[in-house]
Order: sequence, then structure tokens, then C-alpha cells
Amino acid sequence: MARTSETAAVFSAGTIQGVALVTFPAASAIFVSPSYYGFSSTAYGGMFLPQAITAISASLIGGNLTGRWGIKRTYLLGLFANLVSMSLLVASQFFRSDQRLAYGILLLATASLGVGFGLTVPSLNTFAAAFFPQAVNRAVLMLNALLGLGTALAPVFVALFLGLGIWWGLPVMVAALLALLLLFSARLPLQALPTSAPDRQAGLPARFWVFAAFALLYGVVETMNGNWATLYMTTSLAASTTVASLALAAFWVMVTVGRVLFAAIEEQFPASRTYHLLPFVAAIAFVSLTVLPAGALAPGVLTFGLAGLGCSALLPLTISFGQRELTTMVAAVAGGLIAFYQLGYGLAAFGVGPLEALSGLSLSAIYGLAALVALAMAAMSFAVVGRSSASVATIGVKR
Repeated sequence: MARTSETAAVFSAGTIQGVALVTFPAASAIFVSPSYYGFSSTAYGGMFLPQAITAISASLIGGNLTGRWGIKRTYLLGLFANLVSMSLLVASQFFRSDQRLAYGILLLATASLGVGFGLTVPSLNTFAAAFFPQAVNRAVLMLNALLGLGTALAPVFVALFLGLGIWWGLPVMVAALLALLLLFSARLPLQALPTSAPDRQAGLPARFWVFAAFALLYGVVETMNGNWATLYMTTSLAASTTVASLALAAFWVMVTVGRVLFAAIEEQFPASRTYHLLPFVAAIAFVSLTVLPAGALAPGVLTFGLAGLGCSALLPLTISFGQRELTTMVAAVAGGLIAFYQLGYGLAAFGVGPLEALSGLSLSAIYGLAALVALAMAAMSFAVVGRSSASVATIGVKR
């Protein structure tokens, strides 16, 4: 019964973490609207820089915290940091008349979200692997599918609360769910079998950097969709805020659908093939976005859905492949790869605004550059799977 409750807590946490993660990008129209915060595109992108920095830091030190405090306390600390983030986001609305103060509060909020993400997600991946040792890849994919479900729900809830005239209803709801989850999780054992740590004197295995480079590129590709979809729809395609939210939801829905789909067809379509195919799907989506004319709302929504499918299984499979191959540092793989994923996140979240301002490129043209990043991922996918394909190619392979 205890393990059933632990599983429920972990997979529920994945969904709630997904909603929290996309709460800020889902509200992008609020942040740049003169009727609300009135930030520029560069200021909006800059909001995510603290998140990337703290997420990277938290992911890297999470292993040490787990060694000292145990994985349960590390996980609970991550949930609490998420709760602080949502609370600060709600509080920021009361200071909109002072744009600098409101922006400072939002920077603290995204920094807290980065801590929460960096501590919670590696812990959840470790729990999932420990709870289902005979189907590790499948468990990790399903956990990340639920995280994707949460990310898909965030823009839907934003549109709903906007319609009610209370956009801040989403962070209030997420904060309430996090508080309940904290109380529920605190009563559970939430233990995972200890795993070996890397030999610090020997350094990280050379193969780790291959996985890390792929995770970084993936972070760029995902964030170009997850953080900039709504602004692309409103500025390039002249979409309403509701339609823009629908495009973002389509991206995250297809991320979730893809993760479930590729877990379900594991026997017919091995994970190695999925890993090689999906970057090309993402590249096709990016190229399509560069040629859509203003007013092409339905094609825009569908194209972001295609991009979501292209992103879907890549990060969880990277973590699963890494945990299976890098056996000398299993405990550190998830945190390390999440750190590099967040580095890519930071590059895309913060870099687009300055790139627009300095180069004069439109957001549509920048999506064309992102297609090159997706193609680089396609090439790297062969290096990631490489020699270990025989042992890790099938999702859910028995140990």
C-alpha cells in the first residue's frame, strides 16, 4: 500500500511540476501586454535567465544534497521551492504599477522555479526507475508523459482564467496543489535504492559529454517552442491570445502523446529508431514555421503540434540511455543531464530577444536557425545510441 501511495505521489508530482514549469511561458501575453506588465520581448526572455541558472545549479548539487539529506528531503525541498515561485508570481501582480519592482519579484519567482525543477525532476526520475526496476525506460517515459500533460494543461488553464478575468488563478491553483502534495508526500517513506556515485578523482566519463551535448541542444529546441510559441503566434501570425494559448497547448499535448505512443509501440518500433527520427520531425516543424503567412492560424497550431511530437521522447530517452550506459555514475546522470537541458533552455529563453534586437531577424527567421539545431541533434543521436544500442535500444528492456 505504501508503494502504491508513493507511486501516486511521484506521478502526481510530475504532472503538477509540468503545470508549474509552463505557467510563466503560458502567461507570456500577460507579461508583454501594456495592459498588464508591459515588458519588452528582451525583458520577457530575461525573466528566464535566473531559472536556467538556478535549475542548473540545483541539478548539479542535487546529488550531494541527496547524499547528505536523503532523496525524500531533496524532493520535498524542490516542491517547496516551486510553491515559493507560484506565491511570488501571484504577489507580483500587486506591484505592476512599479515595473522594476514587479520585474524583480518575477526574477525571484523564476529563480525559485529553477530550484524546484532542478531538485524535483531528477528525484522523480530516480523514484520512477527505483519503483519499476524491470521496466525503467517505460517508467521514465510515462513519468515524463505526465510531466508533459501538466505542461499541456498550463496554457489551457491560462486561457480559462483569462476568460474569467483572473489570469493569476493558475499560479494560485498550482500553489494549492503543491501545498497538498507536500503534506501528502511528507507522510510517505519515499526511498530509492542507493546507487553508485562517480569517482571524483577519475572525473566524468567521456561518454557523459555526448549525452550532455544532446541534452543541451534539446533544451534549445524545446524552449524555442515552449517559451516563444505564443509570441510567435501573436506577432507573426496575428493570432489572438486564446489561439496563441491553443498553439502552446498543442505543442505540449503532442509532447505527452508522443511519449505515451512511443512507450506503447516499443516492440514494433525500438527506441533507437524513435531517437533518430524525432529530431528530423522537429526540424521539419521549424522550417514550416518560417514560411507560414500572417493569418495562417490553423496551420500554425498544427505545426506546433508537430514540433511537440518531434520533441516528445527525446529527453526521457536520453536520461534512460545515460542511466543504463553510465553505470559508474547512475545517481548523477539524471541531475547532470537536466542541468545541461536547462543550459539549453536558458540559451533559447534569454537569447532570442537580444538576437532579434541585434541582428534584426524576425522570430520567424530565428525558427529557421532552430531547424539547424534540430538537424545537429539528428546527427548526434547516432553518437548517443552508438555502441550501446544493443543494450538500450528497446524501451522497457528487462534488466
